[in-house]
Amino acid sequence: MRVLVIEDEQKMADLIKRGLEEEGMEVETAYDGNTGFEAGKSGNHDLIILDLGLPGRNGLDMAREWRESGLKTPILILTAQDSTEAKVQGLDTGADDYITKPFAFAELLARIRALQRRTAEDTTKLQLGDLVLNLINRRAERAGNEVQLTNKEFALLEFFMRHPDEILSREVLSEKVWEETFDTLTNVIDVYINYLRNKIDRHYEPKLIHTVRGVGYMFKTPTTPSRMVAESKAS
Repeated sequence: MRVLVIEDEQKMADLIKRGLEEEGMEVETAYDGNTGFEAGKSGNHDLIILDLGLPGRNGLDMAREWRESGLKTPILILTAQDSTEAKVQGLDTGADDYITKPFAFAELLARIRALQRRTAEDTTKLQLGDLVLNLINRRAERAGNEVQLTNKEFALLEFFMRHPDEILSREVLSEKVWEETFDTLTNVIDVYINYLRNKIDRHYEPKLIHTVRGVGYMFKTPTTPSRMVAESKAS
């Protein structure tokens, strides 16, 4: 497990580093907000332990910016700020857990283990709104209704769900999903997009797959609850 400890009290940071290394973890330390922010946004860590009162950049601002940029790394706030307001603000900003100083090292390890278990569970499925993709049994559901997908449809939907709200060109989809050049696929991508739309969008609102004319496609994160819609009849 790779851990980034961002703590301006160097003695405290080094004690945490030594204790975690004795548990078999790889630990990187940063003693100020600017250095810690750059290290954290790399996405190269399995956990970030973050102090709030840091020189150079505030810990809450760092957590917020990481989350807004799409960083999924679990964040454990470790701070002397022990008010309920501070805890609520930290968790609402994007942190996954909050522990106050002074603390028992055994509790810190227990919190880390809990985050590890939660992360392991999260990696077995992808979810956006009421669309759930189970990566273990390779099943999909929308609004609780099972959606039957072929292997290629599953791969395409998985890629979309791993890159929500991004404009994905046909060239990118051909390279990442089909592992071929776009020229060899011609209209195959568009055909499979239509297959997916018929299965996950046709009977539901809001629509998830959107065409960006002249560029490609975007899978939009739903901002409202889904509802089933009746199929329109030809007049």
